[in-house]
Amino acid sequence: MPDPNHLSSARKAQPELPAFWLGVHRPHWLGRTDVPMFVSNRRLAGLKALPRAQGPWALDSGGFTEITQYGAWHTSPRQYVALIRRYRDEVGQMAWASQQDFMCEEQALRMTGLTIDEHQDLTVANFLTLRELAPDLPIVPVLQGWLRPHYLRCVEKFLAAGVDLAEEPLVGVGSICRRPNTYVASWILEDLHAAGLRLHAFGYKKSGLARSWPHVVSADSMAWSKGGRYERTCGTHKSEANCLDHALWWRQDLLDHLADIRGRA
Repeated sequence: MPDPNHLSSARKAQPELPAFWLGVHRPHWLGRTDVPMFVSNRRLAGLKALPRAQGPWALDSGGFTEITQYGAWHTSPRQYVALIRRYRDEVGQMAWASQQDFMCEEQALRMTGLTIDEHQDLTVANFLTLRELAPDLPIVPVLQGWLRPHYLRCVEKFLAAGVDLAEEPLVGVGSICRRPNTYVASWILEDLHAAGLRLHAFGYKKSGLARSWPHVVSADSMAWSKGGRYERTCGTHKSEANCLDHALWWRQDLLDHLADIRGRA
């Protein structure tokens, strides 16, 4: 018969579920709910009047759009820092902001004409610049790569530049959301977790989180909107792609799913 004290100890040893930031493309939703949200800089930067947040939120740099459209960052580090300060002061409750990284999907590499190694170097250089410009702001470094060795090499590049990512409160992991499957991404997250990093998985799929939840501190996703294009559940929209109620339901369903997986682990 299993020892109940041993089982109790094993349950206590289970890692906590990751925090989940709901990706949204309607900035005014920040003022409608206290659910943690993830909002792109590209959605906020052009607004004259900003919403006042009811709950915590985090800032996506909007890098994938800038790099894949222009092949470079049009927003300078100084401009980005000024925007972050504005959001911190006017929106309030900003938990952290992503750095201006250079993602390594094929589409991004094709637009810049650079290699993964060069994208990593530019990512490290940008983080150093942002930290020098604004050491007071909660700007999160981001690891980039494509295969498992790339990400560990990126950790080494940060360390060589004087940034020990194991000392950072949070480290983003980029270029993991647009993959045909999540197996490689889950191995990457496991490698980085084993290296002692506290990870945020950008745009990570539900199926990926089902495997990787013990290895990440937090994650975000806007998958509810894409899936909502083909649903009509609340009866007031042609689809649920822009429905806050649907987004909140989807988030809770995801959290319940992870809690169930954790309970059965």
